[in-house]
Amino acid sequence: MRIHQKLEVWHESIKLVKLIYEVTKSFPVEEKFGITSQIRRASVSIACNIAEGAARKSDKEYLRFAYISRGSLSEVETLLIISKELGTLRETEFESIEKVCNRESALLNGLIKKLMSSL
Repeated sequence: MRIHQKLEVWHESIKLVKLIYEVTKSFPVEEKFGITSQIRRASVSIACNIAEGAARKSDKEYLRFAYISRGSLSEVETLLIISKELGTLRETEFESIEKVCNRESALLNGLIKKLMSSL
């Protein structure tokens, strides 16, 4: 098992990807190449950057990828708000995903703090 697969932050990011894919199935067809594509790619980016960072040689490199993951999470959160405001995402769906985003944010911040302390 790779090191990233042992991390709670990575598992939570996979949970987020699955939720995003599930809710975006019901997004309008005209958003397929817009918000739907962008929010899916951003959510996948969170998990992928955690994995890539964990595979790097140094904590400094890992930290850089953790920051990229945090940026992608902010992008996901913004796209969720836009989707809710446009009426594409129901309030209950938004709240459910927002909880996972908040958890992921806390885990990413913990990872970043840990990596920074090792530099």
